[in-house]
Amino acid sequence: MNAVIRSLSEQSTSRRLFLQGSGGLLLGFALPGFGAEQPRNEKPSEAVVGQATSAMTQESAGLAPNAFIRIDRAGVVTLIIHKVEMGQGTFTSLPMLLAEELAVDLDRVKLEQAPADNARYADPLLGGQVTGGSTSIRATWTPLRQAGATARTLLISAAAQQWKVDPSTCVARNGVVTHQASNRTLNYGELVDAAAQLPVPKEVTLKQPKDFTLIGKAHQRLDSPEKINGQARFGIDVRLPNMSVAAIAISPVLGGKLQAGDENQAMAVKGVRQVIKLDHAVAVLADHMWAAKQGLAALSPTWNEGANATLTTQTLVAGLRAASEKPGAVARNDGQADKAIGAATRKVEAIYEMPYLAHATMEPVNCTVDLRDGLCELWVGTQVPALAQGVAAKITGYPLNKVRVHNHYLGGGFGRRLETDFIALAVEIAKQARGPVKVVYSREDDIQHDMYRPYYLDRMSAGLDDKSLPVGWFHRITGSSILARFAPAAVQNGIDSDAVEGAKDQPYAIPNVRVEYVRHESPVPTAFWRGVGATHNIWVVESFIDELAAAAKQDPLAYRQGLLKNQPRMRSVLELAANKAGWSKPLSAIEGRRMGRGLSVQFAFGSYMSQVAEISVGADGEVQVHRVVCAVDCGHIVNPDTVIAQIESGVVFGLSAALWNEVTFDKGRVQQNNFTDYRVMRINEAPTIEVHLVKSNDAPGGIGEPGTSAIAPALTNAIFAATGTRLRKLPVTATSLKA
Repeated sequence: MNAVIRSLSEQSTSRRLFLQGSGGLLLGFALPGFGAEQPRNEKPSEAVVGQATSAMTQESAGLAPNAFIRIDRAGVVTLIIHKVEMGQGTFTSLPMLLAEELAVDLDRVKLEQAPADNARYADPLLGGQVTGGSTSIRATWTPLRQAGATARTLLISAAAQQWKVDPSTCVARNGVVTHQASNRTLNYGELVDAAAQLPVPKEVTLKQPKDFTLIGKAHQRLDSPEKINGQARFGIDVRLPNMSVAAIAISPVLGGKLQAGDENQAMAVKGVRQVIKLDHAVAVLADHMWAAKQGLAALSPTWNEGANATLTTQTLVAGLRAASEKPGAVARNDGQADKAIGAATRKVEAIYEMPYLAHATMEPVNCTVDLRDGLCELWVGTQVPALAQGVAAKITGYPLNKVRVHNHYLGGGFGRRLETDFIALAVEIAKQARGPVKVVYSREDDIQHDMYRPYYLDRMSAGLDDKSLPVGWFHRITGSSILARFAPAAVQNGIDSDAVEGAKDQPYAIPNVRVEYVRHESPVPTAFWRGVGATHNIWVVESFIDELAAAAKQDPLAYRQGLLKNQPRMRSVLELAANKAGWSKPLSAIEGRRMGRGLSVQFAFGSYMSQVAEISVGADGEVQVHRVVCAVDCGHIVNPDTVIAQIESGVVFGLSAALWNEVTFDKGRVQQNNFTDYRVMRINEAPTIEVHLVKSNDAPGGIGEPGTSAIAPALTNAIFAATGTRLRKLPVTATSLKA
């Protein structure tokens, strides 16, 4: 995901528009997107005002900046938010940025979900209207604060003009402007009309961190109450008048086609309304899900399985292994790695493998579509509303302004809802449906027709000198290129920068480093998965560094410390995590179990993190994770509670994958079905997780992904410490650890 990151352009206040709407002050701020510059409307227009007044109003692209803040005459602040909320806390942290500089209480800020509009709502780091890659805070840290500060400056100026005093003698607090000498006050609602008439200040002063009253302080999630009391609405909760519910069957073999089905038997089921046949799928539409599923069972579809009917995991891996033996595109080439390794005192080699993974979001993917009167409306939880809009427009043939996306809370994203395959299927079904239709994947559909984290095979070699320090490092990555499909322009000179993230920029002081990438595709569809490239590469790099430490007969912590002499922030989190975990102290024994600690360190998504895992292994090879200690330096922290929660969830998510998860194929079919064979860590299995935050005034880093990408190597390094068995293939359950 970070592969499509672009440098955040300088945001000058002269590019922001202040508009006088119906009874309020409207503020826009520009977030330039990826690719060609979008045309700008330099004058306020009715179209712009309408867009800000109703977030679901569709206007043509380029008429307005990408996000809006308005303050009405009651003093209520509305932020039209261009990110989605999928559990990561953006619906609390982003308004905190605005409220801090605007000097209002957080409970005074209302949120409206932005409509699908790539021109106005593109994330400057990702180049589109996307929520992912741990960019939400990084992309909005400056623009949202500047927007709040600019509005505050205008409101103070409006009050000062009314009182005929110098603005510097006035202050804003809690939505009220006060003239300090006379103690006169005006609330924001009383000032918005006058403020909207003032010229936009060319520069504004942002608060110093020492003056923050919201940023850096723990704050309860604004979306928690409605999620607790059941008022929150996810895509799966949508109900429309006369809506049918669709149960689907998609070809069980990749690339297979629908052959036949007994439509009469399906229609005989009470409540079934329609059977809709597509090239690779069939849907039974009914009054409710149970009737739809009963109808689908009665339909009993058969398939022309096609060319992939003999596909197996073994053949897929054999293809990867063969491809990995050939030279790849060069992502990094410092010095002469081959020569240094060849002349080294000792050579260490390893091959690592990571499996295909499903996303397994708690809310299976779903989409509700209503096609009527030349309009296509979608109700969905998506990380890419503009892409969803574009896909629906292409399938229906409608112009973009006739496709409306009503976005909802997401019951988990993890990269799955960056994809639009399930939305495309729903729109195809809706084209034949008589009335609105909700398409809901079953859990089995969701796992067996996912777009998977790629299978990776990595070839590693290093040369050690007579002091057991690495003098040469070689890393060849072989796997599918997600970016070649998702953002082709981001693939340069054969390098998928997501596939090499965490490998190309590995932090250790090694004089000769060569990193290569071999793109190898198979029929298996691949997509981003939480932690993206770093989830794969951090495990490989941190595991191999542990192998070098073992070869050198050195403590893994000390070995890393010596190689991180030029990485003070990295070394700091490493030492903090090790100290808090009691690295130098022996673990308490558990009878009949082998105990071990392992650690990892990483720089990813702009954040520095280290994790220490404490585990035990039983005589039967079962691994229990007892404790995970994490230290993180993610720069400025907006809401520490959110940071801690995201790390905790990332650790649990990553442990589930490392311990148990894999997607395998036989006869062209995914073999996993549900949580019975695609296991998710349960509460009673979760370790104690300690998170230690480093105070920092550096630019904010991302936090939604790093917890997942750091845990696998800490886990497998701990298993090595406990058992002496080095795991080079995941998941752990695929390997024998029996005593």
